[in-house]
Amino acid sequence: MAADDVRELLLSTTADASDPSTPLSAPDLRLLIDRLRLRSDRLHASALSFAASHRGALASSLTRAASAADSSASLESSLDSALAPLASSPDLSDLRALADRLLAARRELAERQEHLAAASTIASFAARLREARAAANPLDTAAAAAAELKPLLIDAERSGSGEDGPVVFGLLRSDWEQLVDELQVGLAKNVEECMEFAPEGGKVVVRAIPKSCSSRKQSVELSVALQALEIIDALDYGMAKIADLMMKHILVPAISNIHVAVSVEVIQEVGPEHSVSVLTIVASEGLKDNKDGLSLYSRIIDVIKFACKFICMENSKWVQSFAKLTWPRISDMVITHFLSKAVPNEASKLIEFQDVVRSTAEFENKLRSMMFLLPDRKDAKLTQFVDDVEVHFAIRKRSEILVKARNILVQYDYDNPLESGDRGDSVVDLLFLPEKCFTSKSVLLLMKLVHGALKDASMSSARVAKEFCFAARDVLLLYKAIVPVQLEKHLDSISQVAAIVHNDFYHLSQEILGLAFQYHADFPIDLQKQVVFVDLAPIFSQMADVVLRRQIQLTIDTISEAIDGADGFQNTHQPQHYESAKFSIDQVVFILEKIRIMWESILPKSTYRKSMYHVLGSVFSRIARDMLLIDDMAAEETLQLQGLIHLALENISLLFLSLVDNDDGSTKFLDHDTWIQLDGTVPSLKKFRKLAELLDMSLKSITAAWESGDLVSCGFTSSEVQNFIKAIFADSPLRKECLGWIVRTPA
Repeated sequence: MAADDVRELLLSTTADASDPSTPLSAPDLRLLIDRLRLRSDRLHASALSFAASHRGALASSLTRAASAADSSASLESSLDSALAPLASSPDLSDLRALADRLLAARRELAERQEHLAAASTIASFAARLREARAAANPLDTAAAAAAELKPLLIDAERSGSGEDGPVVFGLLRSDWEQLVDELQVGLAKNVEECMEFAPEGGKVVVRAIPKSCSSRKQSVELSVALQALEIIDALDYGMAKIADLMMKHILVPAISNIHVAVSVEVIQEVGPEHSVSVLTIVASEGLKDNKDGLSLYSRIIDVIKFACKFICMENSKWVQSFAKLTWPRISDMVITHFLSKAVPNEASKLIEFQDVVRSTAEFENKLRSMMFLLPDRKDAKLTQFVDDVEVHFAIRKRSEILVKARNILVQYDYDNPLESGDRGDSVVDLLFLPEKCFTSKSVLLLMKLVHGALKDASMSSARVAKEFCFAARDVLLLYKAIVPVQLEKHLDSISQVAAIVHNDFYHLSQEILGLAFQYHADFPIDLQKQVVFVDLAPIFSQMADVVLRRQIQLTIDTISEAIDGADGFQNTHQPQHYESAKFSIDQVVFILEKIRIMWESILPKSTYRKSMYHVLGSVFSRIARDMLLIDDMAAEETLQLQGLIHLALENISLLFLSLVDNDDGSTKFLDHDTWIQLDGTVPSLKKFRKLAELLDMSLKSITAAWESGDLVSCGFTSSEVQNFIKAIFADSPLRKECLGWIVRTPA
């Protein structure tokens, strides 16, 4: 007994027995002994009572234990007897060899049994394949046999490849696949022979059984053939040819022709399995197709009802197979021949299109009730089209607008823009400048298209308005894409067409800036932030600048070539050189006058003047520079050069007059005020005119003009004046003194 149990016996009588460090006294020990004896007696009495009450069970357990001990002893004796010979034998190799042979024989027997079972299975499969391929078997029986063999020969997880299996199974699979191919062809032929289509189209005869037998099998009824195709998972294959023929001979005429009707007749019926049904597309001149498409949809439904009842036997799976092969083409044809043509040409007629929307929805719902279309509406192609009619309408209008714009640009005659009778109509006011300019008729027509599109956009829904706005942008961009390429030769030469193209671009840039103010507030709210035109204005303005700069540069280059013919205006006191210089001046005058005639009537006034200022500045600067570079001038030569300058100024007087303002409307002459105005706008002109004066001035006068700053104000430099004096006046003390004054006098 544990120490804790002993102390528990003393707890009830001894107060400090719970303290393990306290030693037990003699009375405590005697008390403990008495209590232990009493507990032992109680346990003994309890054990005797349990044994007495369970005497039978204890006796049975003891008997079994004795029997088990005897059996164990007997087994031990037998084992010792069996092992005694082995213990006395020094070599056990024979016994081990015998045991190995026994195990090998057992394995071989098991393998042969497996091979025998496999051979039996293969023989069974081969026999069933031969039976299925037997000529006496009808197609449906062969199809059923092939379907039964499929899960036995084809591993679906490996797509029936069987590359890792026995070779004989591969041969069986090939044989089975060949059988299925033959069945597909035979059954499809059987189905096709149940149909008879008129060569001219518009008629089909459907028989429950074919008129003739297939090539090697006994023919079967149409329903049996379709059932067999379904069994071998070849229903779509068998339906494909029938679907193509129905589309070609029946559905295409029914959809594409307005004045036709559908006639269905059962001309012979001995029983359901021997019925002969005929569908005919007949002409009906008195029939007019409704604008909502009810007549068209009715014809299609009649054809599909015929196919569902007499071809598909109202089998939902067969109907859906037929639908899968025909509906995409049916819906495309309906859209092409009816819905796309029914899209309104005017936004005001979109409400009338709701009848088409309603009839189209009813048509597809009817096809769903016939199980021809699935209920999930994934194939609701027609409904989706009519629901988007606004977009289709807008896309059509957008295409029409672009076609008109392209025709305008391609057909317009830029070679004779000023000879048209409506020249006055082509002079337009610039939107943001108080000026007018001449534009091509094509640009005015394009802007008419743009304004029309934007007006329609302001009265349309957001989806339609978006397409109209994009059409307007495309019209503008079409001009930018076509005209520079179409008129490339004109733009690369000095031409009136180039000036008109500049005006077109400039006018369009102004009009584009005004579009936002004119229409933006009328657009649908959702569209106001999406559609902008202001981004196009800088593009067109830049194109106008490019065209104009190109014309100015071509003009300057052409005039420079003419000036080159003067050979620097040297030796003009000699007749030959003078004639060359005079001819060069005449060419310059001719080119400038030609440019004036072309530009003055075309370009805006401010643009014309700025362009001419630039050209004249380059011309006068070039001539003055060449004359100032002459290193030696005779007295007669100075007079000739002065005459050439006066000749040039006199001959371009009309050009000068076109560059000054005439407030009172009277004819303007080149008086003092006019020259002052011209000198302020063309600085090199002032220098050019002053050079003519210098050619007839004395040395002191030239020096005084420099000291007064007059020459500096005209654009002369100190080196130019010094070189000019050295070229005209011979070396002398006076010349040295004057040159010294010029050097010392700051510019």
